[in-house]
Formats: sequence, structure tokens, C-alpha cells
Amino acid sequence: MFRIAVLVSGNGSNLQAIIDAKKEGYLNVKIASVIADRDCFALQRAKDNGISTYLLSKKDPNFQNYLYNILTKNADLVVCAGFLSIIEKKIIDRFRNKIINIHPALLPSFGGKGMYGEKVHRKVLEYGVKISGCTVHFIDENVDCGPIIFQYALPVLDDDDVNSLSQRILVFEHQLIVEAIKLISLNKIKVEGRKVTILS
Repeated sequence: MFRIAVLVSGNGSNLQAIIDAKKEGYLNVKIASVIADRDCFALQRAKDNGISTYLLSKKDPNFQNYLYNILTKNADLVVCAGFLSIIEKKIIDRFRNKIINIHPALLPSFGGKGMYGEKVHRKVLEYGVKISGCTVHFIDENVDCGPIIFQYALPVLDDDDVNSLSQRILVFEHQLIVEAIKLISLNKIKVEGRKVTILS
């Protein structure tokens, strides 16, 4: 069975969406491991569902080596679901076009180092853009710059604050990350340079 490893740092709502999609039979994958770079509620979600968990300290000089070793043993696809650590080149090279990330904005806008979670939505509101959304993309050597698989756009409302905007976008994050995993597991994604094509 197609194996995924999910990398987490926080609440784990995207992880929960993946777990639910598997339970419902929409995803025919094995969630082989959930790996966190800090103690977080996402680990509890994994444990509650009988999924192997790993808690790594990014302060450990061997952090990336430990991560590399876990992934090479049990992952066909690496899913970054709110993972806040930067993945080093050795791992990216080993899993070229096999590491995906969900970002809470329409890349290439409001992306890059230090842009995650509420920080993204705050910048969106400060800038006054009329449309935001989310992006699922492959990870490459540059932060939030890999080939884009899916994007979903929705309007920024006049009365939106950070919480309301993030909650509205989160609904579509859950849908897009699950759909990306499904298509990749079925070998329905083709990558040529920066262009990602969905195969019929």
C-alpha cells in the first residue's frame, strides 16, 4: 500500500482531514508515521488513531539525519501539514517531487521564510488584497517556491480578521491536501519543470 509520512508542528487539523479521508475510504493509503518537531496536539491525534509517532527536537544537531532515516524507511510521499521546520537539501533530493506542503495563501504571494499560520493571514489583511486562499505545492530547495499542484481562491471579506479568514481558508486546505495525496497515490500527477499536470 502507498505509504505517507505526515510532518506536523501544531494542532493537526490537516492531519485529521487525512485520517478522516482514509477512514471514509476516500484515501487508499497507509499513514505510516506522524513526525513532529515539537510537542503538539497533532501527535495526540495520531496516537488516538494508532499511528506511529516520532517527536524530534530541531535543536538536536542530528535532527535532519533522524528525519531522513525515518522517511527513507517508511514513506512513499512526505506530507507537510503545518510543519514549521525547513527541510534540508539531502531529504529534498531523496524525495524529489515526493514532498508536498499546504500553504494558507495563494503562492507566490505571502510566502517565504517566516510566513506561516496566522502571520500569513495578518499580512494578507494588512496588505488589503481582495482575494486569498491556499496552495498545495511540491517542496524544493527554496521556501514556498516549489511547483504548484492546487490552489483555491476565495474573497477576503471587509469584516474579516485573522481568525475568520484562517477558518474559512482552513476548510479548503483540508480538501486540497487530501485531493493531492489521492492523485499522487494513484500516480495521476505529472511534473515537468514548474508545470504540474493532472492526468485523466
